[in-house]
Amino acid sequence: MSFRSLIQDVRDEFGSISRHGLRSSRSHRAVAAPRASAAGLADALEGTCWAQLPPELLREVLVRVEVDDTLWPSRRDVVACAGVCRAWRGIMKEVVRVPEASGKLTFPISLKQPGPKEGTLKCFIRRNRTTQTYYLYIGITQALADDGKFLLAARKCRKPTYTDYLISLDMGDMSKGSSTYIGKLRSNFLGTKFTVYDAHPPYDGAVVSKSRSARMVGLNQVSPRVPSGNYPVSQISFELNVLGSRGPRRMNCVMSSILASAVEEGGKAPTQTEFPLNNLDSFPSIPFFRSKSAHMDSTAPQIPAQNEEKLVLKNKSPRWHEQLQCWCLNFRGRVTVASVKNFQLVASDETGPAGQEQDKVILQFGKIGKDLFTMDYRYPISAFQAFAICLSSFDTKIACE
Repeated sequence: MSFRSLIQDVRDEFGSISRHGLRSSRSHRAVAAPRASAAGLADALEGTCWAQLPPELLREVLVRVEVDDTLWPSRRDVVACAGVCRAWRGIMKEVVRVPEASGKLTFPISLKQPGPKEGTLKCFIRRNRTTQTYYLYIGITQALADDGKFLLAARKCRKPTYTDYLISLDMGDMSKGSSTYIGKLRSNFLGTKFTVYDAHPPYDGAVVSKSRSARMVGLNQVSPRVPSGNYPVSQISFELNVLGSRGPRRMNCVMSSILASAVEEGGKAPTQTEFPLNNLDSFPSIPFFRSKSAHMDSTAPQIPAQNEEKLVLKNKSPRWHEQLQCWCLNFRGRVTVASVKNFQLVASDETGPAGQEQDKVILQFGKIGKDLFTMDYRYPISAFQAFAICLSSFDTKIACE
């Protein structure tokens, strides 16, 4: 039997048990019914023949699956294996490495972890002007945009004095009260200053903004042990262009949760290893939401000291093109339409004598068609942080253009 047939058999059996558990949960109206059905599902999976495989053989099979299925949509087989039973899940935790080392996005928690140190993750954003929603996908081919694998969604919410972009793991539910809500981007009245808030602590000792009042997630109140609120992780500002000079907008991003030393040799960036327990209540049949890698140090750094420099990202300086007679940036074929929204962000060493910038592009964003944009990012920022920064470029900024 081939490995592909083996995984297909596992998915079929896993699906039949899941459908049986779903029918059982629908027959009960009590609040505790979903958890009870989840427990029954786990017990049923533990009793299958797949859970009784010898550990050595099981590890060899799962390693082969992880190595062979490197891209989506085949990558879903890795996720399916992690949901079979505790034994399979434990091995997949050891086998699947974080994006920093593997350059792959597998589990939802990967979206909160830093991107790869070698190379970039190539994504794209689709904008819906009618509903004021934005959808982030990772490409599954070499094309600039394809069907893609959905990653995140955001919805624009206008208020009298500010604008919020609510970011969710579910494209069908982008409300702040949803259990799939993971953070937001908030702008000031003029749309020149933005703050990125993480709904979960980005590192040990992170301070929540404003009050620590627990919000409601469905019918379950958030546990006070892991408060879910507004943890500021980045401040974005756009310089005013009062003279009306041509060129891209000038951005300044202070990553308050990442130290400037993260981009240096041997530097570390905070790495979230799991979602809070309260977020798992709405996903009882998906235990792999808590994903960590044994190949990397998963301990989150302590809260940065006040005197330590935070990572600052700034626009990469354009170069004058003699033939075109204009300022240009090399997007390496990933951007095809000229727009003031296009940008490349690099780390700025503000401790230097003249704020010398680095050449390595950490985040690149640009237009390739109507309501279609590419987004490429790398270490030390995560997909969630990169998406939030790109959302700030969609706002109209009269005084900055």
